[in-house]
Amino acid sequence: MPRPARNQPSELDQLPDRDPQETAEWRESLDAVAEHAGPERAAYLVRRALDHARDSGLRVPGLLETDYVNTIPTSAEPDFPGDEAMESRITAWNRWNAAAMVTRGSRYGLGGHIATFASAAWLYETGFQHFFRGKDGLGADPAGGSGDQLYIQGHASPGIYARAFLDGRLTEGDLDRFRQEAAGGGLPSYPHPRRLPWLWEFPTVSMGLGPINAVYQARFNRYLTNRGIKDTSGSHVWAFLGDGEMDEPESTAALALAGREQLDNLTFVVNCNLQRLDGPVRANFKIVQELEAQFRAAGWNVVKSLWGSAWDELLQLDTSGALVKRLREVPDAQFQTYATRDVPYIREHFFGADPQLAEMARLLGDDKIAACFHSSRAGHEPRKVYAAYKAAVEHEGAPTVILAQTVKGWTLGPGFESRNANHQMKKLSGKEFRAMRDLLELPIPDSKLDDELVPYVHPGPGSPEVRYLQERRAALGGPAPARKVHPVGLPEPAAKPFAALDKGSGSQEIATTMAFVRLVKDLMKEKESGRRWVPVVPDEARTFGMESLFPSAGIYSPLGQNYDPVDRDQLLYYKEASDGQILNEGITEAGSLADFTAAATSYATHGEPMIPFYIFYSMFGFQRTGDQFWSLADQLGRGFVIGATAGRTTMTGEGLQHADGHSPLLASTNPAVVTYDPAFAYEVGSIVRDGLRRMYGPDPAAHEDLLYYLTVYNEPKAQPAKPEGEGVEEGILKGLYRFKEGTAPGEEAPAVQLLASGTAVHWALDAQRMLAQEWGVRADVWSATSWNELRRDALECDAAQLRGEERVPYVTRVLEDAPGPVLAVSDWMRAVPDQISQWVPQDWTSLGTDGFGLSDTREAARRYFGVDAESVVVAALAQLARRGEVKRETVRKASETYGFGTA
Repeated sequence: MPRPARNQPSELDQLPDRDPQETAEWRESLDAVAEHAGPERAAYLVRRALDHARDSGLRVPGLLETDYVNTIPTSAEPDFPGDEAMESRITAWNRWNAAAMVTRGSRYGLGGHIATFASAAWLYETGFQHFFRGKDGLGADPAGGSGDQLYIQGHASPGIYARAFLDGRLTEGDLDRFRQEAAGGGLPSYPHPRRLPWLWEFPTVSMGLGPINAVYQARFNRYLTNRGIKDTSGSHVWAFLGDGEMDEPESTAALALAGREQLDNLTFVVNCNLQRLDGPVRANFKIVQELEAQFRAAGWNVVKSLWGSAWDELLQLDTSGALVKRLREVPDAQFQTYATRDVPYIREHFFGADPQLAEMARLLGDDKIAACFHSSRAGHEPRKVYAAYKAAVEHEGAPTVILAQTVKGWTLGPGFESRNANHQMKKLSGKEFRAMRDLLELPIPDSKLDDELVPYVHPGPGSPEVRYLQERRAALGGPAPARKVHPVGLPEPAAKPFAALDKGSGSQEIATTMAFVRLVKDLMKEKESGRRWVPVVPDEARTFGMESLFPSAGIYSPLGQNYDPVDRDQLLYYKEASDGQILNEGITEAGSLADFTAAATSYATHGEPMIPFYIFYSMFGFQRTGDQFWSLADQLGRGFVIGATAGRTTMTGEGLQHADGHSPLLASTNPAVVTYDPAFAYEVGSIVRDGLRRMYGPDPAAHEDLLYYLTVYNEPKAQPAKPEGEGVEEGILKGLYRFKEGTAPGEEAPAVQLLASGTAVHWALDAQRMLAQEWGVRADVWSATSWNELRRDALECDAAQLRGEERVPYVTRVLEDAPGPVLAVSDWMRAVPDQISQWVPQDWTSLGTDGFGLSDTREAARRYFGVDAESVVVAALAQLARRGEVKRETVRKASETYGFGTA
């Protein structure tokens, strides 16, 4: 047999061959087998040799792809420890009630998803009956009360509700309020912890976020153990995914991390029903093979669970390898077609493609062929699912992915099964329910199905099925899924770290980014709470001045530091440690936020409150990972989100795309986010102290599920001492206070109110001086620490007024007696301060950095956007001119003086 030409030289060509003759003999032997027994036999022998080499401890590269058959053959399956008949009945009840719930809701036009759970029912039920640990375990419980973490596929939620109905945690009334939440007490469409906090732990329906969050949750579990916070070695993370979902970039973004850190506490279960929402996942290819190669390359253990037991006979007949070859070459879309076509079609198009297969088909009856191609998938057989799960939890040294093949819409009848449109099909007809009843062998009489409204069915709270289910869950540590909040409060931190910021920096110039880092460094020294701080940063810790944390806190690495760092002779050297506190994630905002999510919800997941702060380049926060922030809010996360190097003109050189002028607007859309744009170090201190009180304070009953978002700047400025005036602290937290009153050149001098946030306060202060000295105008400067919170308060007041209550917005109240018009300025687009304009009693105008960013000096950028001090002066004079308080010629003169040309 001629050898095919190689595309490129082998890397082995550069290594000495101490016995070329022996090498040639091996090659000749392989060529001989291929020539006389066929290439399939030759490939089989090579595979066997590789398996033997691996089992013998020889280090040889593994294959990225194996044959399209089960990893665990039937003969190697472990004994099934449960009552299979009983579990089949339980699964049947859950299948029925899930379909009934969605169908009953469809009369209101609510919709819902039926086919996903129908496809994956045994993947969930086998886990619930035998693997998933609950949170009620005490004493010697290996999960330490944390249980396992279950990332349920969002579209499968009806099946989880049906199970909770069977075990007594939900009623028929609850099921009938599926997707009816407006009046309270309804069931959310998908896993939403904020909507149903006693049941759901993790929001997953925003596809792709479940996988990446699961990886970092498993990683954070190890972090807690290695740092001595809590032993989580008994917890296992299970992520249930769809094969179509794996196309989302976040689904595979962290696979290498899981493999690199050997997270054998993590299992992905990918339901490979070969369909995404509107068609095949890989119509002309094979998604299982593609995923296998991807996961193996990332260092994962791969378990393929594809074919049901009906296929055993076919595989035993495949002495030539023709069947395995055909399975490997048939594309997914064709397999979908086989699941819906009759046996003659399958005989012609599958077996007829090869004479050896055609001969095999003569030995097979029509019933056997129909069973194999229509229904026999490993994902529908509890023994095969159990074998795959057992292999996953027992595997050491790598995470496991189970690629389980199923039929989408299984048991729902031919109108649903393997149909491209089943994602849009939201109900079953009466005829389909009767067929489903007969297939599942449920004891439901026809008289119960006469009505248009199909009934829920329950075997009774004392039935053998319910007792079995509850006994299995008790043995595994209680109900699942379940979310529990452990009431743990943290002591108030010492006043000293905050007092240092209140004093100001004197003549030293520091940026507010650095002020925050210094504050947290001091807070991390607190005896009770210091170890609970979790700094999360995507690679650029030094940019934010965090290198001072390296030697003291250390960078987390499960392997420690197995190298001599290049900067070891420096004071602030790069130090990694297995008990390191900093999560320095590399260039991945998505991964960093997933890490933050695990830490921010540890108070519920593990009963261990952690205080994460996620610090990032401002434009790579809500702009880049906004969907993850919504998921984080849904999961009731708590912590500090720090948009460093904030503003459109402060971070020079970043150009059109990365000069951030809009993040506060994006943050304002998220109800859980409390947004601040502080100008001074003492404001940072007050805001952080308030966040610690509201999220982590001594009284757990008062804890709030919030995210504190601070925008901080990299522009060094002399930090003033905290003013001692009345209302300063309240104003900082509510969003506005008068920082510096203007001087009046005369009793009749016109007045203006300058509202500014963040670094723009410094431009306003310069403008205040210029207005007084050069134009005879008094200007008060207000620090607007939070435009967003001012608006939120005003909206709440408006809502209260509609209820007949008399409430005045804070911004209206504090500005009520301030003379003159109001001019707002910030390093953000005008829409940020304009959020509060309707509640300001004075004439309103604003300046901002609208448009695309650009690269230049700070001064040039601010002049370009019209927000520098001179621009503030001209805008203030223009406001006064419109009111008739200064002459129009004054505005023109100021414009010419400052180089703006003719106004």
